[in-house]
Amino acid sequence: MKKYLTLNGEQFVLYLSEKKIQDRVRQLGNQINKAYKHQTPIFIGILNGSFVFMSDLIRHITVDCEIDFLKLSSYGDAKISSGNVKLLKDLNCQVEGRDIIIVEDIVDSGLSVDFMKRLVNQHHPRSLKIISLLYKKNALKIDVKIDYIGFSIPNYFVIGYGLDYAQKVRNLRAIYRLADERITQRKPA
Repeated sequence: MKKYLTLNGEQFVLYLSEKKIQDRVRQLGNQINKAYKHQTPIFIGILNGSFVFMSDLIRHITVDCEIDFLKLSSYGDAKISSGNVKLLKDLNCQVEGRDIIIVEDIVDSGLSVDFMKRLVNQHHPRSLKIISLLYKKNALKIDVKIDYIGFSIPNYFVIGYGLDYAQKVRNLRAIYRLADERITQRKPA
């Protein structure tokens, strides 16, 4: 595993190793198994970023479950969320009266999570929980409750393990952060 990589002329440094990520995903799976021991939750992954995390997480789930996906857009090719959340793919499952677990790769502004919660709650689930691999509390614009958190991180720009930079490097097994942290503090123009 590389400690450094360069993408689009910018230097990234290893932040979370594959082993550290996999150990935490296993722990999260065990927590969910205990919490949903006698239930059949529906895991709703948020495309595209959560697909790697959700794929690994679901392999640690031992309770009966179902899977569906939503696709939202709030970034485009930028490093900072535009703040405008758009629904690109809606649900294909029956949510009413069911236990729902929304699977996110990263929560930063909180805008996408707020959008998803409002969308799913319109269908009257029995319960709704959020799991996110990464959580940037200092970047929140809306206070949202995350029920299961993989890692709380500072406001770094991160890539790999499903997280992209202009749709690239989702396939990295580890997570890298931008070596120059100050760039993540820029506000959108």
